[in-house]
Amino acid sequence: MSPITSSTTRPQPASRPRVEVSALRARPTAEVVIIGGGINGIATFRDLALQGVDVVLVERDDFVSGASAASSHMIHGGIRYLENGEFRLVQESVQERNGLLRIAPHYVKPLRTTVPIYSTFSGILSAPLRFLTHRQGAPTERGAALIKTGLTIYDAFSRDGGSVPRHRFLGRSRSLAELPALNPALKYTATYYDASMHDPERLALDVLFDGLAAGPHARAVNHVEAIGFGARGVRVRDAVTGDEFDLAADVVVNTSGPWTDLTNAQLGRETAHMGGTKGSHIVLDHPELLAATGGREIFFEHEDGRIVLIYPLKGRVMVGTTDLEHDMREPAVCTEEEVDYFFDLVAHVFPGIAVDRSQIVYRFSGVRPLPRHDDTQPGFVSRDYRIERAEVAERPGTTLLSLVGGKWTTFRALAEHLADEVLELVGRRRVRSTKGLPIGGGAGFPTTDDARLVWIAGHGDGVGRARAEALLDRYGTRAEALIAEVEGAPETPLAGHDGYSREEIAWLTRNEQVVHLADVVFRRTSLAFTGSLTTALLDELAEVVGDELGWDAAGRRAQVEATRRVLADRHGVVLGQVSLTR
Repeated sequence: MSPITSSTTRPQPASRPRVEVSALRARPTAEVVIIGGGINGIATFRDLALQGVDVVLVERDDFVSGASAASSHMIHGGIRYLENGEFRLVQESVQERNGLLRIAPHYVKPLRTTVPIYSTFSGILSAPLRFLTHRQGAPTERGAALIKTGLTIYDAFSRDGGSVPRHRFLGRSRSLAELPALNPALKYTATYYDASMHDPERLALDVLFDGLAAGPHARAVNHVEAIGFGARGVRVRDAVTGDEFDLAADVVVNTSGPWTDLTNAQLGRETAHMGGTKGSHIVLDHPELLAATGGREIFFEHEDGRIVLIYPLKGRVMVGTTDLEHDMREPAVCTEEEVDYFFDLVAHVFPGIAVDRSQIVYRFSGVRPLPRHDDTQPGFVSRDYRIERAEVAERPGTTLLSLVGGKWTTFRALAEHLADEVLELVGRRRVRSTKGLPIGGGAGFPTTDDARLVWIAGHGDGVGRARAEALLDRYGTRAEALIAEVEGAPETPLAGHDGYSREEIAWLTRNEQVVHLADVVFRRTSLAFTGSLTTALLDELAEVVGDELGWDAAGRRAQVEATRRVLADRHGVVLGQVSLTR
């Protein structure tokens, strides 16, 4: 995440010593130091760890708390990238999408996607011009002929055994019969399949834990910031204690996403690689809109030429996204103007359904790690990635690699390319591939109805079958470790949310490098995203997490207050005053 201090002051509660940081201080050397714990840094960490490389990852905030946490929750080939001429990226993205459906089936699922279409031939003349010049010009709606051509090419990239069905077109009557709330002015719908990623933060954590499981040569810490080059290597600061020390390494890899230039500047290297754009989303508690989607994503082009989506997720409806220039020295937040924009697009697609701000339960915004694009309009900036290499003059023999670009869908392939470059620098050879290698709780995950029933029956004796099924959906087969710990004694549901137990929150805190209450609220659970938080629930979570981490009463109050401020300032959720008195 960013080397720039967040707008919210971080609490410094009394806590037990962090084992992970102690391990770094005890052995402050590695072959490779990775700066940035978003999905691309984490995936590169996993890949190198599996090759036996002595690798350290440091993240100044929590793992996957920056750009990677602000995604549209999709694993997709990027059909609109065809118009940019990025055929290599689309092919790789489709292949990686299909691969993730197999190796991470607990978090990546096929997603039926429907495009409402209002014309037949619109855009068919302007599309070649956009393809050749990468300039959008006046917004032009894409008609059925153009969309049909794109989907045919898209399907051609997906011929690997039918991971997802092929697209289909319907006329107006059949489209409205399937989705009667759609705008009756449409002429066609096109339906194709990409993939959903219903818990991006948890998928990233599984990738991280795979790397850590490779052995003691792989170490990763959150809330530790790289602040420059010191006498012995990369200078880092523990954000909790303020302690500083050096990490010596032969290769330093900057994977801090849209903050790459700011991180390099902090390392004493001025670069101008990045030109990220802001994308915001809102999450609505709106049963009527949820039903209108028919369980599928509605994906379409708004009248201004932006691609937008209405996406049923976790019993809510997510609406996004924008594509706006952004200054990385400022926090990314979803503005009221963006909310108005989202409401306009809902009205365009579902004109009979009213939405208002009272139905918003969560807002979030992030910055895409796009390359610098000068005069190129945001929609035509490449979503591909590249690796920049530089030698560190004051540290002879140390090389700095900077990742420019990258997206969620291609994280495995990107990490493989980046790891191969690192392996060359440290004089090692690849000993195994991550292609086809299951991720975390995707290993042994039951993918058929019969296999699912067998798994639930085999794990339901201690916690009950309904609870075993819920944990399987939440953690994949990693749920076995939690079930083994809690079975035999009744769990205690949280008073403020019976979908989680106190024992489960304690288990997450012990096993998933939780440092702050916000780590649990925003990334270890879905409580914030679904609008499930209350002040009383924050109090309860602080009690459970605080018991595990050794917080005193003042520390718990500070954690609740800090989390409440982040909810209000960054996510538009106001819970009222802190009531914790313990």
